[in-house]
Amino acid sequence: MDTTARTTTVEQGAARTGGTDATPSLAKASGSMAIATLVSRITGFFWKIVLGWLVGVNVVGDSFTVANTLPNIIFELLLGGVLASIVVPLLVRSQKDPDGGAAYTNRLLTVGLVGLAVGTVIAVAAAPLFTHLYVDDSTGNANADLVTAFAYLLLPEILFYGVFALLSAILQARHVFGPTAWAPVVNNVVILATLVTYSLVPGKISLDPVSMGDTKLLILGVGTTLGILVQAVILLPSLRRIGFRFRWNWGFDSRLREFGGLALWILGYVAISQIGMVITQRVLTAASAGGALIYSNAWLLFQLPYGVIGVSLLTAILPRMSKSAADGDTQRLVDDLSLASRLSAVMLVPISAVLTITGTAIGVALFTGGETDLAEAQRLGYALAFSAFGLLPYALVMLQLRVFYAMKDARTPTLIMVVMTLVKVPMLYMCAQLVQSDQVVIAVLLINSLTFVVGAVLGQMWLWVRLGNLHSKKIIRVIATTVLAGGVGIAAAWAVTRFALPELDSRFAAWVTLTVQGLVAGSVAFGVLVLLKVPELQPATRRITRLVRRR
Repeated sequence: MDTTARTTTVEQGAARTGGTDATPSLAKASGSMAIATLVSRITGFFWKIVLGWLVGVNVVGDSFTVANTLPNIIFELLLGGVLASIVVPLLVRSQKDPDGGAAYTNRLLTVGLVGLAVGTVIAVAAAPLFTHLYVDDSTGNANADLVTAFAYLLLPEILFYGVFALLSAILQARHVFGPTAWAPVVNNVVILATLVTYSLVPGKISLDPVSMGDTKLLILGVGTTLGILVQAVILLPSLRRIGFRFRWNWGFDSRLREFGGLALWILGYVAISQIGMVITQRVLTAASAGGALIYSNAWLLFQLPYGVIGVSLLTAILPRMSKSAADGDTQRLVDDLSLASRLSAVMLVPISAVLTITGTAIGVALFTGGETDLAEAQRLGYALAFSAFGLLPYALVMLQLRVFYAMKDARTPTLIMVVMTLVKVPMLYMCAQLVQSDQVVIAVLLINSLTFVVGAVLGQMWLWVRLGNLHSKKIIRVIATTVLAGGVGIAAAWAVTRFALPELDSRFAAWVTLTVQGLVAGSVAFGVLVLLKVPELQPATRRITRLVRRR
């Protein structure tokens, strides 16, 4: 989340034209990013596995995981949601300026950098308050002091996340996608090197008392932050190649008022979503040790296929939708939405089926070992299996949000998030009371997926009101067909498991089960789609074939 930041043909065209005339095809742009994103997700996932092996599913692992989510959360509150949602559309529009949008871009950068710097300083100073908010240590299953110590070292990431997001927005507005997709791979490599260093230092992190001078604590915290810094810095050569030069620009542009109005609604969206995150973390840390780390790893596994397919598709399609919205071309906007929805269904629903049947095997195969025992690995696998059905709804929610933002409507996504949060929070508290403590994390991830279903339905209905005919019947038909195919795949894999596969009592048995179940469920699901002659399967297959040939 990088062959490295090599300039592709698309990027070279953007550099020559300033990005205004060179618009790559959706399939080509998303296909190129899919490889980079796949490598990024795999390396990111691998360092999480190594973290589990070396640190364990315990209080230390939970403390690092919770503290490491704080920079992301606060960055989103400060600027992250705004940058990801509305900056690219605004930068695309500014390219029609006589200077190609240079002055407007520099104004946005100036405001963004100053806001991030101030916010980062305040966040670091307030680290104990954030710990108190996100961690419930009343049951003795969490260590608030250790979370705070990690937070002091990790919260400076806010500034570097912001720089990366700002620079990425500039590149994406010029249709330069490669460097931003490859840069996180470098971050993951730095973190892996940090974990290796951590393992070579003798001793363990002290829990009582917690010491900021603890060598292993410093290595883990500083090394992780260094990775985010490197991720941002690596984009600078690509900016020079497209001819961008940053200059502080404190002048006023009337469009900044438009930016501010949209930003307030985005911040409201993020703030409301964080209510759900706060409750989630408190429920997890109070239930049982290791719950926060299991949640984080299961969520990462959940997002792996979305990151390769969904993010690549969204990043490539956002400039197109922004241009259609700016030109008032509603039909083209709807066509892009419909195409992206149907392609997402064809590619993601069969993968959801595979994750559902192989979830437990994945947990045992990948996480058993070192400081993580079989029971904890199985618990992670169950959490993944029970939540896998939410993969497509999650992708649809993210796609729908981009459509609203392309139309400069930040209010509607915020209202949808209000409804999703009102559904989510009561269920979180219910599961904390009704479910056994070691099973709470499974229930929490199940609730997450149910919430995405609610959000996807609401978003589709709201867009129908705004845009009219969304080709909904065609989308529903494709989704229903893929669900049927996925169900047949699950049934076939279950039958093989029931009569031919060993018990999941070792890593070797888990790898055998994972391989067989994955092949059977995936082959049968996609085979059913072929037999039913789903038309959207052909462009999806072409994309996969292109990726294989490139490799």
